[in-house]
Amino acid sequence: MKGESERTPGGRVLFAVDIQPACLGLYCGKTLLFKNGSTEIYGECGVCPRGQRTNAQKYCQPCTESPELYDWLYLGFMAMLPLVLHWFFIEWYSGKKSSSALFQHITALFECSVAAIVTLLVSDPVGVLYIRSCRVLMLSDWYTMLYNPSPDYVTTVHCTHEAVYPLYTIVFIYYAFCLVLMMLLRPLLVKKIACGLGKSDRFKSIYAALYFFPILTVLQAVGGGLLYYAFPYIILVLSLVTLAVYMSASEIENCYDLLMRKKRLIVLFSHWLLHAYGIISISRVDKLEQDLPLLALVPTPALFYLFTAKFTEPSRILSEGANGH
Repeated sequence: MKGESERTPGGRVLFAVDIQPACLGLYCGKTLLFKNGSTEIYGECGVCPRGQRTNAQKYCQPCTESPELYDWLYLGFMAMLPLVLHWFFIEWYSGKKSSSALFQHITALFECSVAAIVTLLVSDPVGVLYIRSCRVLMLSDWYTMLYNPSPDYVTTVHCTHEAVYPLYTIVFIYYAFCLVLMMLLRPLLVKKIACGLGKSDRFKSIYAALYFFPILTVLQAVGGGLLYYAFPYIILVLSLVTLAVYMSASEIENCYDLLMRKKRLIVLFSHWLLHAYGIISISRVDKLEQDLPLLALVPTPALFYLFTAKFTEPSRILSEGANGH
């Protein structure tokens, strides 16, 4: 809104006010065209450029805030998904007699770690392990394409942009780098060291990645906003279920069975880390002195399983299932 004053012969001051049309839509805004000192000239209402989002006054403002702890935890969850799937399929297709599984696990960790670092370096600001972001205010921030206004119910004003910059697109960039690094490194490694596997089985873990990467991409594209709010509970539920399934399938019924193999301890500690990750994500550590004691609950599921295994006898259930009873 701009105004000009004019004084009448009687001494009264009149204001001629130029009222600009209201900016419709939840995510439409006016882009800054020119700024000289205190003078700012904005364009017409429309889509905000990348790296900006609308404020309460419907002006496009640059994203200059630092990601919150919860944002980093969400990005960490999305970064862990391909790594966990890599490890699962490597273990699944390597077999018990193959000595290449460990090297493939390390290679997968290297690929995902390098992809994460490169993704941060190419994000704005370029060249540093730091990103600037816009604050996530509500679920609709992830789905701005659903809020394009139609003032006359005929013409649609397209204001779709990344209101949660860069939490939405940075995941796609990370997956792309993971895929490229996997295709560059993994086939050479598998060909060199996977001698214990047949020719048809050597590359099955790579083929599996060619399937789950598109699935993860679609999952982020469609359900990114839902995952942002639900991922702490997904981590807790899946880690509890997979731990119980692993311990029952391995016929672990007491502490001795758990300690007799190093691999079982590694799986247990990995699940404990996931438990802690989920608890921290839920609590967000807003009040450190109140939230940190919750981490004492991390060993509880495993201890509960060990104390109650003698009543359920998972080994008997597995043997009966194998015999068809």
